[in-house]
Amino acid sequence: MIRVLLIDDQPLLRSGFRALLDLEDDIEVVAEAADGQEGLALVKKHLPDVALIDIQMPVVDGIEATRRIAADPALAGVHVVILTNYGLDEYVFDALRAGAAGFLVKDIVPEDFLHAVRVAARGDALLAPSITRKLINRYVAQPLRTGTGAGLEELTNREREAVALVAQGLSNDEIAGRMGISAVTAKTHVNRAMAKLRARDRAQLVVLAYESGLVSPRNI
Repeated sequence: MIRVLLIDDQPLLRSGFRALLDLEDDIEVVAEAADGQEGLALVKKHLPDVALIDIQMPVVDGIEATRRIAADPALAGVHVVILTNYGLDEYVFDALRAGAAGFLVKDIVPEDFLHAVRVAARGDALLAPSITRKLINRYVAQPLRTGTGAGLEELTNREREAVALVAQGLSNDEIAGRMGISAVTAKTHVNRAMAKLRARDRAQLVVLAYESGLVSPRNI
């Protein structure tokens, strides 16, 4: 059972998302919150698999809530998905850097919304290749952060190759096909790279890959 927590200051939207999720046999909404502060308390109480968090909220906004969840080792199993009205904007980018697994635009069709919740619960990033390109195009205009290369020297050549493919938005199965290896081996390469680079999830691995210079936008 996938346990979901909704954090959004708009009651009508929360009700709509909840009604949709409650129809699914494998998904359970464990709680709702109207602001980030209340949401953080409920995340700690219920430890959901997926926290759907609005970006702009009173008291504590979605970016700060995401940052606090990502920084708490006790919440390592919580996958944050950001809800936004505007698509890929500066707030979404900041949320991904803060540790979000991905984002959803609120006018998403129900089938895609449910699929996204299941993808996030598995620990995969909600970053399609087209979204990754937009993310990187936005990112390359910004200066590199200092200290982002830590751990790169520890990556094997195959792990570097896997990271480059993750940065293109490929799944483990697609990475396996490109590299001529099994999906299990592809997942192992990705997981080891995440551990060495101290990336919380695949979305953060994408950001780190470009921040460090390991992957260039020219490869996308």
